[in-house]
Amino acid sequence: MSTLARARCTIGAHPSALDAAIAAAVLVCMVAGSFVDPHGPEGVSWGLRTPDVLSLVLMAVGAAALVFRRRAPLVVLAVTGGVSVVESVTGDPRAPVVMSAVVALFTVAASTDRPTTWRVGLLTMTVLTGAAMLAGPLPWYAQENLAVFAWTGIGATAGDAVRSRRAFVQAIRDRAEKAERTREEEARRRVAEERLRIARDLHDVVAHHIALVNVQAGVAAHVMDKRPDQAKEALAHVREASRSALGELRATVGLLRQSGDPEAPTEPAPGLDRLGELVATFHHAGLHVEVARTDQGTDRPTAVDLAAYRIIQEALTNVQKHAGTRAKAEVSVVRVGPNIEVTVLDDGAGEGEAPEAPADGGGHGLIGMRERVTAVSGTLTTGPRYGGGFRVHAILPVRNRTDAAEGPV
Repeated sequence: MSTLARARCTIGAHPSALDAAIAAAVLVCMVAGSFVDPHGPEGVSWGLRTPDVLSLVLMAVGAAALVFRRRAPLVVLAVTGGVSVVESVTGDPRAPVVMSAVVALFTVAASTDRPTTWRVGLLTMTVLTGAAMLAGPLPWYAQENLAVFAWTGIGATAGDAVRSRRAFVQAIRDRAEKAERTREEEARRRVAEERLRIARDLHDVVAHHIALVNVQAGVAAHVMDKRPDQAKEALAHVREASRSALGELRATVGLLRQSGDPEAPTEPAPGLDRLGELVATFHHAGLHVEVARTDQGTDRPTAVDLAAYRIIQEALTNVQKHAGTRAKAEVSVVRVGPNIEVTVLDDGAGEGEAPEAPADGGGHGLIGMRERVTAVSGTLTTGPRYGGGFRVHAILPVRNRTDAAEGPV
């Protein structure tokens, strides 16, 4: 740290000491100026005259008041202005007591707003200059009287300039701090969004595959003694589902690697191109699923493709868990204008009993679907079907409104 910086830190830590030093310096200047004889035979000259006792007292009072200029600037200005008026009326020749009033006026201008500076400055200039011109022993047009007007104006102007500069510097600091807070908030928001996205992926992967593993394990346990071949087939499906779950979990967790790692995948989840493989896993678990698609040739954005796949995966998993393997599900993916509509229907329990409809507050499945759809500016509708079953309907945009307007009519 430089000597100047250390001096500024010391001054900022002890403002009262600085005010005392300024008051002492002003007192020395006023006392020294009182020895100047502006009315000598050869003009202004240094004399050996002794100032009046009253002038010395007024100078001491004005300097002492400056020690408190930060605590009560208007009171200090009133005191210094009063002693300056007394000196202007009684002093002959005058001592420069008005110097203390100029410093006090500077402090007021530097510590208040501009309207207050204008009002107080004009009042101070008028009172001090008027007293010097009208009640003093000198002619009203004397240079000393005009000097009072000039010095008070300079003090007010300089104080206002200092205040403006401080306000400007503070505004810059405030903007810098706000920008820093904004960057930190944006970073936290991005981290939260990424954590939520990874949490949704993990939930979808785990919920889907664990549900299949649970069903196949139950089948294997049920037919182990009587039909060992079917039990082996169920266990094979369990092994395949667990291997697939581990692979997708490994890909999802791979996102947490360093960005420079070439092995880290850029997109862990599949899209609608693998819808057949997804449906096959549910067929192996005993769920009958029919698929209808009219979106062939559609160029789907990666985020929309992922959202559509995960919505179908979560909806069929809910059918598997809540409606049972005897239920029938229908999946349709249809291109409608600038959107694709994904619909998953089931007919409820296989024996006519009412299905256990998933509720928003009962888990994270529907919440995750809604978040995925919202993230791509789509809409999601879910609810029970008339006569039994459940319906999941999502509208996902694959083209923005501008592209749709420019397309063929």
